Amino acid sequence: MKFVDTHTHTWGPNNEELPWPVKLLPPGWEGAYTAQDLVTDMDAVSVNEAVMVTTPLYGRGVRANEYTMRAIEAYPDRLWGVGLMDFFREDPEQVRADLRRVVGHGRMLGVRMHACLEYEEHSSELDRTADWILDDALEPVWDEAAALDTSIFIFPKAEQLAMIAKLARRHPDVTIVVDHMAFPDETTDPEESPWTDFEALSAHENVAVKVSSLPRSSEEPWPYEDLWNYVRYLLEWFGPERLMLGSDYPWMNDWATYEKCLSWVEELPYLSVRDYSYMAHRTFRRVHQL
Repeated sequence: MKFVDTHTHTWGPNNEELPWPVKLLPPGWEGAYTAQDLVTDMDAVSVNEAVMVTTPLYGRGVRANEYTMRAIEAYPDRLWGVGLMDFFREDPEQVRADLRRVVGHGRMLGVRMHACLEYEEHSSELDRTADWILDDALEPVWDEAAALDTSIFIFPKAEQLAMIAKLARRHPDVTIVVDHMAFPDETTDPEESPWTDFEALSAHENVAVKVSSLPRSSEEPWPYEDLWNYVRYLLEWFGPERLMLGSDYPWMNDWATYEKCLSWVEELPYLSVRDYSYMAHRTFRRVHQL
């Protein structure tokens, strides 16, 4: 069966041509994790294709996605991309042009908003209730995304799910993908608010969810049974047709191997063959109209 890993990261060496403005690397990581490294790891665990989500390592400027673009060109049958950009520019037309440039490549699927981080040039400070994603100044981004039929990937904490519901209602023509199932942690419960705000969010057909980055959220070893109820409720609310599997590798390197980041799903007692088929590759193609 085919498998598409919908959330990975790659980056090249820190050099004069593509320097790292700031060293935002996974815990314990020092050097590059290249597209070639990723494809080698994919081959080892029979992953057919993967989505590279551009890291903030390169900032949000005009060259932020350069490495991702080059990786796609090097592996046009294996890799896809999600980009970063500066959403707040004085000139709305420049914002629209920036988005067109980021997704101008046929294998760039959209752009990402780090909703749970303060909006700074190189932000790494968590803010569970940041509401900048609702700013009216972002209307050009949403309007242009609708015109381009591209996706907005949002990385929130559970407290921000209600904000995403507002955005989904305002912009029904834009596909919104929630990264890492809103990153459950020690403050969340799968049967309590705010994480259960996913149920109301599921009413919006333009929203899909990545079931990804489980090793980092779990307090148990593989296969991460403490998170199984979260996944079960997402299946109930969204159906497998709007859920996609992802590893978040190599950001997971301190917690799990690449294989363990993906193989846990095979242990779920309530997952049917059809469910797995959608989550492993069919939803990815449906959501992005591939």
